[in-house]
Amino acid sequence: MPDEKLARLVELAARLRGPDGCPWDREQDYDSVKALLLEEAYEVVDAVNARDFAELREELGDLLFQVVFYSQLASEEGRFDIRNVIEDVHRKLVRRHPHVFGDVRAENSEQALKSWLSVKESEKKQREGGKSNAPFPGSILEGISPSLPSTLEAYEMGTRASEAGFEWRRVEDLLDKVAEELEEVRRQIPRNGSEGESMRPETSPPEPGPERRRTEEEVGDLLFAAANLARFLHFDPESALRAANRKFKRRFQLLEAEVARRGKKLQECSLEELDRIWDRVKAQEKR
Repeated sequence: MPDEKLARLVELAARLRGPDGCPWDREQDYDSVKALLLEEAYEVVDAVNARDFAELREELGDLLFQVVFYSQLASEEGRFDIRNVIEDVHRKLVRRHPHVFGDVRAENSEQALKSWLSVKESEKKQREGGKSNAPFPGSILEGISPSLPSTLEAYEMGTRASEAGFEWRRVEDLLDKVAEELEEVRRQIPRNGSEGESMRPETSPPEPGPERRRTEEEVGDLLFAAANLARFLHFDPESALRAANRKFKRRFQLLEAEVARRGKKLQECSLEELDRIWDRVKAQEKR
């Protein structure tokens, strides 16, 4: 039975944390395992993106153990245990699906989402008791975790705004917005150089100042627009960027291998030579 197997996993976590358990596990606390939790979550995402189901099975197990481990920490302090976690999420899911377990009916996914959001908003008001310390109480953007990666935070903000009707009408409009933000970065960059000249890759970053902060703001606007372009096209921007990172890593390592095959080091190659090798690597991948 799944319950029995979960119980064995809970017992294992308790054993690891016990007097005769693992010294490393005994030293961990709520903060020290945060990075592990995030790492395991991202490895699940990577397995999903790769459609590697053997890997997904393993990574889901690792992620589940992080939930069990956190619950064990709380249990040792008498706060809650894994049973409370399971019971709470079960109740919440039933409560937030009145179109499944209640009298409300949803004919499509859009109606189901509206039903979910309505219950969620009602729960939020009940928790706050009509009071909130937020600068803008009742804002649909409240409650987004500040711990999210920036691309996912932008995704969530755009999603919530779109649900309220604040959305781009066409993808072309968003593409124009990306182009607009890119042009603002272009106009701002020369102001950070010396005597009106643009910064070059080999120069060190200029001293912090108003123009430097303004450029950072414009670059941030560009990234925010790009994240929302991904959202509008129904892509997760974090997964899209991670895939781009992996592609760049793969191609750059092939470039390194080709340079080494020629008996040279990267630093000994001109930029033009590296560009030619890079273009060749890209062409080979496409073929």
